[in-house]
Amino acid sequence: MRRNRRWLLGLAVFALLAQMAIAMITTAVEQSPTIDEPVYVGTAVVYLDQHSLRYNPEHPPLGKLIIAAGVAFTDPKIDPAFDGHEWELGKHVVYEAGNDPEQLMLAARLPVIVLTLLFGLVVFAFASDLAGRAGGLVALTLFTFSPDVIAHGSLATLDVPVAGFLLTSAWLVWRARSRPALYLPLAGLALGAATATKVLSLVAVPVLVPLAVLSVWHARRARGLDLKSPALLIGRGLLASAGMALIAIAVVWASYLVVDPGLHWETPEGMQPLHGMRTLVEWLPFPQPLKDGMRFQFELEDHVWHNFLFGRHYTGSLWYYGPAALLVKTPLGALAIWLAGAAVMLSVRRLRPAAPYVLIPTAVLMATAMVIVRDNGVRYLAFAPMFLAVAAAAVVVLRRRWVKVAATVLVVLAAVSSLLTFPYYLPYSNMAFGGPANTHRYLLDSNVDWGQDLGRLADRLKESYPGERTWLVYQGSALPSYYGIDAADPFRVPVDEVHGLLAVSDSAILGDYDDSSGGGGGVGGLGGGEVSGVSGATGRLAALLDSSTPIDTVGHSITIYRRP
Repeated sequence: MRRNRRWLLGLAVFALLAQMAIAMITTAVEQSPTIDEPVYVGTAVVYLDQHSLRYNPEHPPLGKLIIAAGVAFTDPKIDPAFDGHEWELGKHVVYEAGNDPEQLMLAARLPVIVLTLLFGLVVFAFASDLAGRAGGLVALTLFTFSPDVIAHGSLATLDVPVAGFLLTSAWLVWRARSRPALYLPLAGLALGAATATKVLSLVAVPVLVPLAVLSVWHARRARGLDLKSPALLIGRGLLASAGMALIAIAVVWASYLVVDPGLHWETPEGMQPLHGMRTLVEWLPFPQPLKDGMRFQFELEDHVWHNFLFGRHYTGSLWYYGPAALLVKTPLGALAIWLAGAAVMLSVRRLRPAAPYVLIPTAVLMATAMVIVRDNGVRYLAFAPMFLAVAAAAVVVLRRRWVKVAATVLVVLAAVSSLLTFPYYLPYSNMAFGGPANTHRYLLDSNVDWGQDLGRLADRLKESYPGERTWLVYQGSALPSYYGIDAADPFRVPVDEVHGLLAVSDSAILGDYDDSSGGGGGVGGLGGGEVSGVSGATGRLAALLDSSTPIDTVGHSITIYRRP
């Protein structure tokens, strides 16, 4: 009987991960390059070909090395004489250097997909530690059907990898309560991997290090050791946590040395000097390229960004943007069981010791996102559906029958909501906000339109509008001509000369669009950064839209109009 249960459990875990893999691979195959991906892919190719750190210094190398692990199988090409900006690098590598764009992008995305599936096992293991196998299945179901995890776990970007590494580190620190000598070094590896992917993960260090001390304290007390000397007990915990931190630092250094063993790095000219607390960056025990990358990030944060939330265009950041975006883009069933699980963890005595390992990292990461992260999408909150899926598992420890029935219903509702959006996970919103077709009414950027549907637009034009005159306003990184889109730029002629089909990215419809440039829009070269709404369509674009009739949508991110 026990063996049969193990087989059934293994089959359930496999089935959940398999459906997630199918969803992510389908998404990866169908979507055009999103705005950020070509930069990471181009940088990965430079790592492989030139062993240089000069591109994309704002992020440490590990995430791009993971991408490079897939890209390497395509034998990527790059012009040795290329010396442009990182956005130009992305366009060059994907479309101009002689590589197969679709093969290259799929190869870049596959390592992130595999890593995301492995993080699913971490979610299952962490939740099983807290609430048994039933709790593990609840958590894994929520994780594998999370639209945001599927959407960004199928892209060659850094958001899901860094969140997963942080979750893994928290889980291993929790496990150190039984065997600190085994698990704390592993936790240091995971924490180092997170830091070597995105430096923002450093905000988790002041949380995980004290938790490591707590785990050592618990392990020693459980064995009856050092009970008469609390100072010695704390000292052992501090030494162990220091060892974990040193391992993390070593991982960061290793990620840079793998790319360039000689660290041939020169600080770029023109960088702004650091002031106030930011000067502490220079004291961090990391390579100079990471410190300069943090300086570049500070410059980005100081930039005035234009954003969009619930139909409102605004400048700067709103502290409540992150929670509001999660409210829109998380299945209602998942939201409910996340909150219930967190409440149970805090209220049930046997689960309470685990609460700091699950809820405090979540709270600190959320607070950081609310204060210093740009309002560009829930991808910055990829940690939430991971940590809170683990928290949700806590509901199964309640013995009341109605609780288990309610939990089952909520999990099923979350799964169904995710299945209904297949394969359009990026623009997902829950039914309270009208589903993916209406997400653009509340959010923009990587929540809805990240340039992912140009290939789908090409298919739609061929199937439904063959031979019709087409005009294109596209905001993204993909190249229309590669997909066979023969479209003109409506901003290069007077408005009254634009007739036929007009295809427009939703970011352009709702956002500030610079129709005087040919770079990130029009017939669409590579974008120069993320596009945010500021005041709605204006100028010639507003005139074009006002005199056009919407007739079709593509992927919930591009609208097709007809102009008489």
